[in-house]
Amino acid sequence: MNKIDRSLRWTSKSIRLSQLLLPALLLAIVLVPVSAQAHFDGSHGVGFVHGFTHPIGGLDHFAAMVAVGLWATQMERRALWAVPLTFVLVMIVGGFIGTTGLAIPFAEQGIASSVLMLGVLITAAVRLPIGQSAAIVALFALLHGYAHGAEMPASASGLSYGLGFVVATALLHLSGIGLGLFCQQMFQRHARLAQLFMGGFVTSLGVYLCVA
Repeated sequence: MNKIDRSLRWTSKSIRLSQLLLPALLLAIVLVPVSAQAHFDGSHGVGFVHGFTHPIGGLDHFAAMVAVGLWATQMERRALWAVPLTFVLVMIVGGFIGTTGLAIPFAEQGIASSVLMLGVLITAAVRLPIGQSAAIVALFALLHGYAHGAEMPASASGLSYGLGFVVATALLHLSGIGLGLFCQQMFQRHARLAQLFMGGFVTSLGVYLCVA
């Protein structure tokens, strides 16, 4: 199979994936917390729902996690799983640190700055080696995870709360990946323009969060 055939097959798969992924993820974001509340009792149900809604309900977390997925689509294929997975794993560590009461100075400012920096990376279509891009998102993930852990309700189960924000984060990453692949295939001739628009939007949110 030559390179052209492989490229065409990858393009076709990307179109089908993005068309199925976005509606499914939007539905999951709505139904997962409802299902968890119905099937888990007491602190476990409350913990999962609080953990799940924390990344989705905060503009800074929401924007950064979708942006990580968007940025991953601009790099080599391995980045589609390596970059988001790094974010999730390091975020878990940050979440644990947050529950210990250990203070990380300027964490909120760092979280806002992460949105701004991700917006710039998307806008400029910065393509880095996997190791470097993973290191960048790891720093961001540590701060976001710390905020999740520090703001865990006292009545919540730590394990269920952590599972909630991990699931939500993974869904937001996948949403960003789906959006990025969809735009690349739907606007092939104007893919760069779509990147500029999405990156500019994320950058604008980052500026707003930094000055708010």
